[in-house]
Amino acid sequence: MTLGERRTMLACALGYALDGLDFTIYTLVLSTVIALWHVPRGPAGLTVSITLICSAFGGWIAGYISDHFGRVRAVQLTVLWFALFSLLSSFAMSFTQLALCRALLGFGFGGEWTAGAALMSETIRPRYRGRAVGCVQSGWAVGWGTAVLLQAIVYSLVPDQQAWRWMFALGFVPALYVLFIRRYVEEPSVAIAARAGAMGSVWEIFSPALLKTTALAALLGTGAQGGYYAVTTWLPVFLQTERHLGIVGSTSYLAFLIAGALSGYLTAAWLADRIGRRKLFLLFAAGALVMSVVYTRAPVPNGVLWVLGFPLGFVGSGYFSGMGAFFAELFPTRVRGSAMGFAYNFGRGIGATFPALVGYISATMPLSSAIAIFATIAYSLMGLAAFLLPETRGRALAL
Repeated sequence: MTLGERRTMLACALGYALDGLDFTIYTLVLSTVIALWHVPRGPAGLTVSITLICSAFGGWIAGYISDHFGRVRAVQLTVLWFALFSLLSSFAMSFTQLALCRALLGFGFGGEWTAGAALMSETIRPRYRGRAVGCVQSGWAVGWGTAVLLQAIVYSLVPDQQAWRWMFALGFVPALYVLFIRRYVEEPSVAIAARAGAMGSVWEIFSPALLKTTALAALLGTGAQGGYYAVTTWLPVFLQTERHLGIVGSTSYLAFLIAGALSGYLTAAWLADRIGRRKLFLLFAAGALVMSVVYTRAPVPNGVLWVLGFPLGFVGSGYFSGMGAFFAELFPTRVRGSAMGFAYNFGRGIGATFPALVGYISATMPLSSAIAIFATIAYSLMGLAAFLLPETRGRALAL
């Protein structure tokens, strides 16, 4: 790739890593928050859902901003937003205050993916687009892994009652990343050309010409994210309660899961260009469904569970590598940001209900069963949408 393409890829990968860091922190401190403020699992999971629902609106808004004011500017704004509310989360004096901070964080969290994915897709040439955008997606695993590492360090040095506050405070670090964006990343020429012409309405994605594509893309996003969040939100709690592992003891299990996720992101990034977007989603949806059920329900010892974490992370995360390029190729440039923001984040908003539903349903059944049920529903929806959408590999981006 050219220097400009490489700089944009690095910037977007760092941004998505920081996105993953800030979101994952809450899931890692969730058991501490539940114990500290005596919060039932239902409301605790609902906080994740509210954050994701807000991210759905934030993603659509950020898509509109990126279409009309620039991709780079939208990335800067969204990163500053979620970093600020991560810091404010560390000062929460009640669960209600914490939930409010996390909800507001969601607006920036959802917007960063939208602006960054559009920026990447328009900067990278079609030949490398799938691999490059997919490699950027692997930044999430880096952020996830960094959060787990911070958890192991902070919880070893600071009492639990204060450790969770330090975790949220460290989530402010992404604000420094904006300085890199301002200096080294340029606006894509195709986006500049589109803004110079007649811009599309934010509602054009619901026109007869685009409605079917928008609906199916949103369904794909719903299944992909509903399954991911149903599993990853509650996995630390599952390991600590049903598998009786401590916070620090569960770190190696999560680390192996994340190693699988990173490998899955990178492999799927290559497969997106090699076998196409649709086949990638169909293959990984089937694998994620099977591995989610096996990991949570198979009567195996903890040692075997540790090994199963790698394939679960591989198939349960890797498919995200194809989504940025796929969504970008489905829509014209004049509404690309709005369309990607809506489709991806509508899926995030509906999928956001899954963590809350798992939390509430787990009051009547084992947590492992609740996770398996909603993972099955989600990945089935993802496979159906992928089957009905067209293949877009190698497609040039039209104005």
